[in-house]
Amino acid sequence: MQECSTPGGEGNLPKGKGRVQVRNEEESVALKTDAVGKTYDAQTYAVGREKVREFASAVGEEDPRYHDVEAAREAGYADVVAPPMFAVVFAGRAMGPALFDPDVGIDFSRMVHGGQEFVWGPPVVAGDEIATEVEVKDIAERGGLQFFVFESRSTNQDGDTVCTGTWTNIVR
Repeated sequence: MQECSTPGGEGNLPKGKGRVQVRNEEESVALKTDAVGKTYDAQTYAVGREKVREFASAVGEEDPRYHDVEAAREAGYADVVAPPMFAVVFAGRAMGPALFDPDVGIDFSRMVHGGQEFVWGPPVVAGDEIATEVEVKDIAERGGLQFFVFESRSTNQDGDTVCTGTWTNIVR
């Protein structure tokens, strides 16, 4: 296994602390890619007013449309508006079956979060029913690291795509 120091040098860190260990080619386990293209049943999330308010408060969002029904209605919405990153709440539930699918084969003892990207459609408001479907988009190995990329597509009760997410997990 090859060690790569994190920025700031070696210091007095014990082995494994502050370092990323990358597998050499001979240490790599055969990566299963059969799950690429696999989709998972849509999970539905009923967006509640208090959940929107709680999330907005937890992440420090102060926009009145996220907290006050009247402010949201004055802005043209039926109810309080969910902040954009509320997508992790309704899409996160749908990600579980894909992440834990043995056909995907993620080694959670070596997994790190690689990133998330979102493209938003119409705002989500309290009272919406959001259905999220997940697909395995890519499983690949690069530089001794395994990359697992998933796409979530979330639609509201009117069939509008409210969010498409790309979720990347890396196994070192």
